[in-house]
Amino acid sequence: MDRHAGEGGCGQLTDVGTGSIPPHPESQPEVEQAHRTQWSRLLALLTGELRSIDLAEESLQDAFATAVRTWSRDGVPGNPAGWLLTAARNRARDRLRREATLARKLPLLAVDADDAVPVPSDEDDVTTIPDERLRLLFTCCHPALAPEARVALTARLLGGLTTVEVARLFLVSETTMAARITRAKKKIAAAGIPYRVPSDAELPARLPGVLAVLYLVFTEGYAATAGERLLREDLCAEAIRLTRVLATHTPDEPEVLALLALMLLHHSRRDARFDPSGDVVLLPEQDRSRWHAGEIGEGLEYAERALRMPGGKGTYALQAAIAAEHASAVDEAVDWAAIVTLYELLERRTGSPVVRLNRAVAVAERDGPEAGLALLDGMDETLGRHHLLYSARADMLRRLGRTAEAAAAYGQALALAGTETERRFLEGRLRSL
Repeated sequence: MDRHAGEGGCGQLTDVGTGSIPPHPESQPEVEQAHRTQWSRLLALLTGELRSIDLAEESLQDAFATAVRTWSRDGVPGNPAGWLLTAARNRARDRLRREATLARKLPLLAVDADDAVPVPSDEDDVTTIPDERLRLLFTCCHPALAPEARVALTARLLGGLTTVEVARLFLVSETTMAARITRAKKKIAAAGIPYRVPSDAELPARLPGVLAVLYLVFTEGYAATAGERLLREDLCAEAIRLTRVLATHTPDEPEVLALLALMLLHHSRRDARFDPSGDVVLLPEQDRSRWHAGEIGEGLEYAERALRMPGGKGTYALQAAIAAEHASAVDEAVDWAAIVTLYELLERRTGSPVVRLNRAVAVAERDGPEAGLALLDGMDETLGRHHLLYSARADMLRRLGRTAEAAAAYGQALALAGTETERRFLEGRLRSL
């Protein structure tokens, strides 16, 4: 797909809560817009105020559902975020009043007494509403939770995905995912996980887990594992927003800047990755005039800054350097030798079979498809369920004129592809043989 040419970056994601707002695209674009831009920020603030993830999520969900009905009747308020915040607070107060006593609603989060969340007034503009997303992000990514639970909670609570959508990321049923999310929330309560950003002393141990979750959320937006669409711009944008928040608070962490650079460089190509009919356009064939130059410039700057910092040769920095080679290629002449070298460093650092797959594709570009095929030998054991392995193998066989073998490999890739977009691409390749 877009990543076929060893462009480096996003590996496949394998990796709750109520659903998203009721879809109402024709009559309620303002509600959809508010959900995309304000969901995570308002949820984080309410979680701190109410000290309960469940109550905050349910109250905000009800506020969006009410907005669908009310805004179409009364018009969009001048301050949509403030309106939603007020509605969610009122819903939470109503629920608490219905309970026999506030003490029966045990807190799900521990908030340090000297680290309390400031409570804005209902009339506050969105620019004055505190941004509590970093607290919620570190809560969702706490090491007491299983890795898959961290990704699920982050995607649901901060990315705004529905339980169904998160279940699709993990290729499990909605019931299974709902139970997993419930267990994760109970674990937060049982472990007394604090709702705060870690101290400077705690941060080095906590940061890699948070970066891994953000990376995987972005990856699912960039190249979805299932569904009709390969690209989910809203999920990519939310992962970038959260990484920006993290970078603001950790300006001296090279891997944070490198991850932000990697996301920006990949996301800058979003408008060129598909043709008008929605079919995939491979990286060498993309119209570079449709790439977002501002995001490329910003991504290159962050990548360079990260590489210059002490400890700036981490895994995200190497991936950002690969993406930068593609983004800054003069006259589309990609320096495949440099990219192969970077992949070799990355593979030694990670041992990842996905990195080896991308290195093989880069080697095929530098030394020819036969050299690339040699690196793919034996990879069925580690990536046997990964359609990109067979797609890459098929492409190399096609270039060597081994059409029967290429057709068989494309068939294997087609059987494993998770999105309709990818299936259309592979069917087109099969027909071309």
